[in-house]
Amino acid sequence: MKVLLRNPRREIEVEGITSVAALLGHLDLNPESVLVIVGDELVTNDAPLAPDAEVEIRPVISGGAA
Repeated sequence: MKVLLRNPRREIEVEGITSVAALLGHLDLNPESVLVIVGDELVTNDAPLAPDAEVEIRPVISGGAA
């Protein structure tokens, strides 16, 4: 599957991963610190991933007014 990581932007190929949780574990990413998008849909950690999926992982950014 093709995985697009943001901040810094890079694209990698990953094989043998079947779920979002497994992908994040493989990439050593904290699930609470990223958003995972498959196609145009935001998915949860228990979502299955197809071998031909295109996955985008974005860091969670928060802020507010002082």
